[in-house]
Amino acid sequence: MIVDAIQLSNTEFEGKNNTYLLRGDEIALIDTGVSTPQTENALRTGLADHGLTVTDLDHIFLTHLHEDHIGLAGTLQRESGATVHAHSADAPLIARKSEAVDQFRQTQHKFFDRWGMPTTARRELLDFFKHHDKLRGEPADLTTHTDGDVITVGNKQLTVVHTPGHTAGHIGYAFEDKDGTALFAGDALLPHYTPNVGGADVRVSHPLDSYLTTLSRIQDADFERAYPGHRHLITDPAARAQEIIDHHHERSQRVIEVLNKYTAADAWTVSAELFGDLSGVHILHGPGEAYAHLHHLTKNGVLTEDDGAYATKSDTKHHLKDLFNEIE
Repeated sequence: MIVDAIQLSNTEFEGKNNTYLLRGDEIALIDTGVSTPQTENALRTGLADHGLTVTDLDHIFLTHLHEDHIGLAGTLQRESGATVHAHSADAPLIARKSEAVDQFRQTQHKFFDRWGMPTTARRELLDFFKHHDKLRGEPADLTTHTDGDVITVGNKQLTVVHTPGHTAGHIGYAFEDKDGTALFAGDALLPHYTPNVGGADVRVSHPLDSYLTTLSRIQDADFERAYPGHRHLITDPAARAQEIIDHHHERSQRVIEVLNKYTAADAWTVSAELFGDLSGVHILHGPGEAYAHLHHLTKNGVLTEDDGAYATKSDTKHHLKDLFNEIE
């Protein structure tokens, strides 16, 4: 199986989206980019560079529900008849089932209240959502999977690896070749950014805990390389996972420093201290990230929480030492 990266234009989110073309006895794509004419043209051109057209596609593998990964899936499926694969937890939102979408939006609004999001910021965020809905494109008919499922692609196999945190149903696809085991990582492991947790999918009940478990699982798997959803190949996935774990430990320390300035503070207040003024999707991601850390620290006995207001305990330093061994 030959793997080729096709980089797609995307000014909407992290940028420099990758779709991966798998060539062998069958033809497959990993993720598809947003549904815009520019991205679709780039994808079609990328296929043509390898002597292929959309009609040659047999499979489309989606890593998670966000529009910069699923936007063209329905369009490509209609033209090719390809089987589109996704995790069962993200599938109802990818397919835009009305009940699932309504429940998701209701849950978001509950968190906006809990985080203390101001009315003006909420209006801007809702306008952003409305404008970006079109980037999701046509919904695809999905074949769903769970952790450990093995999917045959020609004479090769992909193994589903559940990697929640960024979304509830985020998955990677592992495969073996002559150089060892590799992972199509989606947004679970990125070379420059740390994927948002907390805001990116409010259905994840313990977002930071889930994501830290995912990073530990990636380390334990000892992948030779990872193909991320954005930017360049990761040649040492375990080391990159550790860098992100260290980043979150440092951010938790910063959250404690912020809370020491207040008697108690909500996620929006902590977010403002961490990230400053926010716009666009970051109105969601900022307080979501702050909440993920606040919830993690509360769950592990470092903070107290009362109706969305968080405060430090008198023995916070002791608790932090227990939670993060490397903190002095």
